[in-house]
Amino acid sequence: MNKELVIVFVKNITLGKVKTRLAKTIGNQAAFEVYKALVKVTENATKALETPLRVYFSDAVVDTKWKEAYKAVQRGHDLGERMKNAFLQGFEDGYDRIVLIGSDLPDISTTHIQNGLEALKQTEVVFGPAEDGGYYLVGMSKMYESIFDNKPWSQSNLLEETLQELQTNQVSVSTLELLNDIDTFEDLEASNFYKNNKLLQQKIKQINA
Repeated sequence: MNKELVIVFVKNITLGKVKTRLAKTIGNQAAFEVYKALVKVTENATKALETPLRVYFSDAVVDTKWKEAYKAVQRGHDLGERMKNAFLQGFEDGYDRIVLIGSDLPDISTTHIQNGLEALKQTEVVFGPAEDGGYYLVGMSKMYESIFDNKPWSQSNLLEETLQELQTNQVSVSTLELLNDIDTFEDLEASNFYKNNKLLQQKIKQINA
């Protein structure tokens, strides 16, 4: 059995429910198109992995996405509880090194995910820090439920607070390359993902014409 597992958390691509901060500037339809393109980036990043893959959707399983992967619906009241449940299931099923990523990162690559798994051979926990103070990847070689309990989700001190707690408890942690996710139109405009995607640019211009 391959002892490594990759988990992907995906929001169902529903008009009006994705990239809501971005939608305030460019509208729901354009934000929907952006998120659709970001999910595609995540799909491509996980395609080349030889590691088992589990994809957890926010509301309902979508059969047309990640056709070969195990798919389920996230369980829990908040993001922390949903991630914790996914990790608990993975460890219960016998995996030793587990990383979880989101699905809205423009620069995520197969290498970032592999680096996360590799880091877990040396440390018990790994994070991929995001520029907004959160993280785009979290991984563990041993279950630490406290990572997901009573945390300031969507706040700029999320990772800092989590790292401080782990340090206090003498848990070994490594961090990966800093990446930026897309929450605002400024984030979108600054990203190579957008600059290099002429089709997406045209769609957004047409929608907002």
